[in-house]
Amino acid sequence: MTIGEAIRAAATGLAATSDTARLDAELLMAHALGLTRSDMLLRAMRDPEPHGFAALVARRAAHEPVAYITGCAEFYGLTLAVTPATLIPRGDSETLIAAALERVGRHGRAIDLGTGSGALLCALLAECPRWEGVGIDASAEALVVASANASRLGLAHRSAWHRRDWRLSGWASDLGTFDLVLCNPPYVEADAALDAQVRDYEPGSALFSGPEGLDDYRMLLPQLRGLMTPQAVAVLEIGASQADPVRAMAQAAGFAVTLRRDLAGRARALILD
Repeated sequence: MTIGEAIRAAATGLAATSDTARLDAELLMAHALGLTRSDMLLRAMRDPEPHGFAALVARRAAHEPVAYITGCAEFYGLTLAVTPATLIPRGDSETLIAAALERVGRHGRAIDLGTGSGALLCALLAECPRWEGVGIDASAEALVVASANASRLGLAHRSAWHRRDWRLSGWASDLGTFDLVLCNPPYVEADAALDAQVRDYEPGSALFSGPEGLDDYRMLLPQLRGLMTPQAVAVLEIGASQADPVRAMAQAAGFAVTLRRDLAGRARALILD
């Protein structure tokens, strides 16, 4: 079977699992070949199917996310390593970077709370060459991934990564203050119905936050001022239905709040001044 034929067959088989079956098949084939997807499509479609492709397709058919199979995901023009210790960066979260870039100066210091793969901080530092930053996470395994991503992207000299848990007292006592706070906290309701590829594979500690999905906002918002310089801004990701309750919490903590929507028009980020 040629590569083109194998991709078509795989896409047919994955249609019951994925809404992007053809794209999934192409990404898995490119990974099996060790090529970029564009190079594969341009040069290799008539070559024979490589050994191991069927096993990759079987993993995807069992709902394992493509990003965990290939070990990488795209975010804000960057290719980032991901593992089951980290959430897979979503395009919706790019809203936070776009909002931050409209507000930051030419130089400064940022912190990424719950950094996971390091996606938010790495994207900011890649766009702002005179900034430096700190990423924190409660997961040591996630911090290994984030630190490696920063090193591979040439950002290691402008970033530091620390294991911290904002649920514990004193977690920020030695971090100093920052001109920008970025945060994509857990915000999924404990009983939310999720796709199998999320529920069964992505880390629950980075997803779930109590019965309303608001527990981490309740813990974090009263602590943010202590992290921020007088002119700092914080940009927090929210779930599409959470703008009103999180806005109320932020206002109670003394912040002025601006809502930012994603490209689909959904509430996605709150900007706090």
